[in-house]
Amino acid sequence: MTEETPLRVLVVEDEMLVAMMVADMLEDLGHEPVGPAMRLDQALEMARTEPIDAAVLDVNLGEGKSFPVADVLRERHVPFIFATGYGIQGLSEGYRNVETLNKPFQAADLARALEHAA
Repeated sequence: MTEETPLRVLVVEDEMLVAMMVADMLEDLGHEPVGPAMRLDQALEMARTEPIDAAVLDVNLGEGKSFPVADVLRERHVPFIFATGYGIQGLSEGYRNVETLNKPFQAADLARALEHAA
């Protein structure tokens, strides 16, 4: 993914202010935020059906973890990054190779993570 190519990026975040901040960062970077999805069921539905190029997933959603969303995105070959305050220690074993942003993060961090997402 390149910075010059605008992306449709799904935002999965259960805290509205953080979701708005991430959406603003994406817009500032020239991308189109999709969502936010604030609940696991909503995130799963959007991951399955939305035309998206990438996703930013908060690991801890109110009722659980976002790993099922990551699985759907993997099946669709949609790159994603995790955002968490727990670092890599907050990830299950099968996800430790996924690009991860430590909260709080800046727009430059988000741009780099999207660039490296696979």
